[in-house]
Amino acid sequence: MTHSSPGGPSEFAGRHLTVAGLGVSGISAARALAGLGASVTVVDGGSSPAHRERADALAADGIAVRLGDADTLPDGTDLVVTSPGWKPSSPLFAAAAGAGVDVVGDVEIAWRLRGPDAAPWLAITGTNGKTTTTQMLASILTAAGLRTAAVGNIGTPIIDVVTGDETYDVLAVELSSYQLHWAPSPRAHSAAVLNLAPDHLDWHGSMEAYAADKGRIYHGNQVACVYNAADKATEDLVRAADVEEGCRAIGFTLAAPGPSQLGVVDGILVDRAFVADRQRQAQELAEVADVRPPAPHNIANALAAAALARAFGVPATAVRDGLRAFRPDAHRIEHVADVDQVAYIDDSKATNTHAAEASLAAYESIVWIAGGLAKGATFDELVAKSAKRLRGAVLIGADRALIREALARHAPEVPVVDLDRTDTGAMSEAVRAARRLARPGDTVLMAPACASMDMFTNYNRRGEAFADAVRALGAADA
Repeated sequence: MTHSSPGGPSEFAGRHLTVAGLGVSGISAARALAGLGASVTVVDGGSSPAHRERADALAADGIAVRLGDADTLPDGTDLVVTSPGWKPSSPLFAAAAGAGVDVVGDVEIAWRLRGPDAAPWLAITGTNGKTTTTQMLASILTAAGLRTAAVGNIGTPIIDVVTGDETYDVLAVELSSYQLHWAPSPRAHSAAVLNLAPDHLDWHGSMEAYAADKGRIYHGNQVACVYNAADKATEDLVRAADVEEGCRAIGFTLAAPGPSQLGVVDGILVDRAFVADRQRQAQELAEVADVRPPAPHNIANALAAAALARAFGVPATAVRDGLRAFRPDAHRIEHVADVDQVAYIDDSKATNTHAAEASLAAYESIVWIAGGLAKGATFDELVAKSAKRLRGAVLIGADRALIREALARHAPEVPVVDLDRTDTGAMSEAVRAARRLARPGDTVLMAPACASMDMFTNYNRRGEAFADAVRALGAADA
């Protein structure tokens, strides 16, 4: 399908637009486009009281809403604006294709709505670490005295930021593979792909399609395409990208960096990319100890954020100050407490095997709490890579048998407690079982490698249940 070229805010006046989805991004798009003089209809398959309440609020602003039917294209539609989660195979999009109507996402609309003096974008994607890296980048940019915000697949909808009254020098933009799929036009100042691992394949259809959508973030880059030197797939995406002349490939590595890379030397984050003589010079940026937590994958996040900031001309001191000021969100390798000389770590955000592998690599001797909804994942590679670090494992959730079987194949000597429960109270029992397995100096790590919805509303609630159970241990000892 061809895509219409951006024409600024005036391109939407008088057009008949259909917005797919009554969530945060859909509502944001509907309001912004209606405010530009478009005739907007929002469609959503839901019809709950919450849906009706949102529909009534939009109707008060003259925006039509059709609930309970998300498959039929409204008459007269000349552009469909989708919310990120809608699959490309949705019947609504098939109907649009049949009518010769383009489908774009909220990020595409935001890009088209930018004014002539709009803030450049520093864009970030990857299977894991996007949000942390985007927040780190925003902290570094702020430390440099720049007006910025972390936007996109995080915080405030990007359309609201682009159309709002506040002005920015630069935006730190987190983009999901969903958002990139529906955004043909954005051209970032610089962009990074942090890593690539199988995820959301039911949505994209194949690993190749997933990678291709991630790779869109590099197209049209002006200054730097930042890639992970330990993940060749990210470098391959850079090589395939059509960028502006003079745009550079900048790698980040946990090892000593080569020219045009950022890396680590003797506990120091260093830059051999944005220096006068990258063959012989390296600029100190920060200490590993300035990164919290200093787990390997989080150091990689910090290096990627630093690379984007340096591409934008940020001084080395701002990298250090921004990393020191940064505090990660809850449930991301969060230290809850030490009980009997055992550290208890909440990484409930590790909802897939790639994230769990990075988390497990951060500790030497682990009692691992894992399990939940596997989403079609397999666990053999994860267990084989992590087996030597495991003191024991406690398994919970609907698909725990998949992990138990992988442990039996690749770590048969590791003691396993299999809790045949999927109620929310299972977490307390899991923490008590982990305590029995742990020895002084060990880490009890809740990095489930699975989604949470079999037992909890979301990964936040799962993490809170873990933290509550750990604090109960400490209280019982008091």
